[in-house]
Amino acid sequence: QVHLVESGGGLVQAGGSLRLSCAASRFTITTYGLGWFRQAPGKEREFIGGITWNGGSTVLLESVKGRFTISRDDAKNAVYLQMNSLKPEDTAVYYCAANRWTVHGSLQVNDYWGQGTQVTVSS
Repeated sequence: QVHLVESGGGLVQAGGSLRLSCAASRFTITTYGLGWFRQAPGKEREFIGGITWNGGSTVLLESVKGRFTISRDDAKNAVYLQMNSLKPEDTAVYYCAANRWTVHGSLQVNDYWGQGTQVTVSS
């Protein structure tokens, strides 16, 4: 069974930083676009950004540009979300997803999903 496992979430004060990791197992990410999504309480899951299969390009939600960065390490079969200058509105469960060849922001398109990691930002 394919696995994506997120880690690195937690409680942080506003203005702080967290680095989320997403490790893949039982498949290699080299031909997958990798995305990060989040779901705040009472809200729908939203796409916040992704990185192409070759790492050549990233896309980020406007509200996190300049604060979040996405990177990948194919040797470690992992993708990362570096989050700086965190705000209380960033509080959510964060999910990673993998889609063959392309980054896709649709919940219905991605091939694999992680189980999520909670990020809580206190004011």
